[in-house]
Amino acid sequence: MELFSGIVSLLEREELETMTQKRRRFSAEFKARVVRAALREDKTLAQLASEFDVHPNQITEWKRQVLDSLPDVFSRKKKLAEQDNQQLIDRLYQQIGELQVDVNWMKKKSRELGVDCGE
Repeated sequence: MELFSGIVSLLEREELETMTQKRRRFSAEFKARVVRAALREDKTLAQLASEFDVHPNQITEWKRQVLDSLPDVFSRKKKLAEQDNQQLIDRLYQQIGELQVDVNWMKKKSRELGVDCGE
């Protein structure tokens, strides 16, 4: 009976230790290094998991995330260019509006002064 209670207390202690451990957090640089190694495909997932001390499923998930986000890498430049173009268009419309106000003011003043502006 003592052996059984000793095993139970050992299991309870391990369970408590597992429950109190904090989740490991990995930096973006570390994840990138792991994914680059996985994409090289010169080592198996098990070898990479052992080398980087990460579960193979985690490596697979990071690799999937990278591959899913690849199209965004190439479309970002286009999005930035579109944003820049829109900002330029907005500035130009604002400038056109200001110039129209100036022209209308000048026409009004020239009529008041009796100057022919060639309308």
